[in-house]
Amino acid sequence: MKLTIDTDINKSYTLPTDFYTSTEFYEQSKETIFSKFWQYAGDADDIGHSGQVMPTTLMKHFLDEPIVRTRDKDGKQYCLSNVCTHRGKIIVESAGTHQMLSCGYHGRCFRMDGSFKSMPAFETTEAFPSPSDSLHQLPLEEWMGLHFTSLNPVISFQELVRPIQERLSWLPFDTLTYIDEKSRDYIVNGHWALYCDNYLEGFHVPFVHEGLNNALAFDEYEYHLHPYCNLQLGVAKDGEPCFDIPKDSPDHGRNIYAYYYWVFPNMMFNIYPWGLSLNVIDPKAKDLTLVRFRTYQFKDTPFDWTANQIDITELEDEAVVESVQDGIKSRFYHRGRFSPTMEKCVHHFHQLIGKQMG
Repeated sequence: MKLTIDTDINKSYTLPTDFYTSTEFYEQSKETIFSKFWQYAGDADDIGHSGQVMPTTLMKHFLDEPIVRTRDKDGKQYCLSNVCTHRGKIIVESAGTHQMLSCGYHGRCFRMDGSFKSMPAFETTEAFPSPSDSLHQLPLEEWMGLHFTSLNPVISFQELVRPIQERLSWLPFDTLTYIDEKSRDYIVNGHWALYCDNYLEGFHVPFVHEGLNNALAFDEYEYHLHPYCNLQLGVAKDGEPCFDIPKDSPDHGRNIYAYYYWVFPNMMFNIYPWGLSLNVIDPKAKDLTLVRFRTYQFKDTPFDWTANQIDITELEDEAVVESVQDGIKSRFYHRGRFSPTMEKCVHHFHQLIGKQMG
């Protein structure tokens, strides 16, 4: 089945249920979507000093790609394949400080930029070393004190996030500090894209989120589309927390409660007056998703009650997504239609999926 989405939202249908229930589509999305776009790789502070290394598995149980971030003696940062080019062993098993990367299996060594350094007992091996004996180097970008990488990017990171940077250039993103006690993971029994679908519209807020609905001026809720990201602009009711917005911003004079930015395919940058709630949506199975909430606070900006509201809202969203996961298995449901005014961002998301899935 083709996942063709009409560009005219007034005529378009949503993605068919097969996309959410088919193992074939789920597996296909690994290479056609996730390997080609940018993913959160960790915080820049993980390798804040020369010689530090931080191994991880990019999208564990999905892309399952072992990587390691490194910082050399000159302070330059790298993201490398963490698989030895000799026999495939994982090289760096845990975070630490090193002068070079050394495989614990047969002693092959690499410099901090991944280039081959040495290997015992290979003196007579012909045409050795070759470029393939060095570790593959992945792109690495730093933004907001966060690291992002991609296996095979089809778009530059700057192009991806430029709309956010331009609109919110006045915010002190360079002061964000990770708050562990305000961060947590959630397991959702539903397809990763169903979770994104739910996030991408405020249509459901009056029906699902009593607390959030009491804080937002629903009739002023806005949607803004960009090539690979979109924005939901939440306006605060009188007396609710809001930003102090400078005069050169297009939002000056408005009581903005939150900027809800979604970046294709699976990252959500929820920006509040107190800081950032980064949501990373990790597929684990076609009906199982890990949602990572990571909280970062602006310097000298206290938390307010909205930090607690986030947890309540998340649990309400989970219940809805899991109900939809059960519902789309019905023999009598195939696909739906879009509200042209309230589901612009969902339509945008479905178009991008249709395009990437061919």
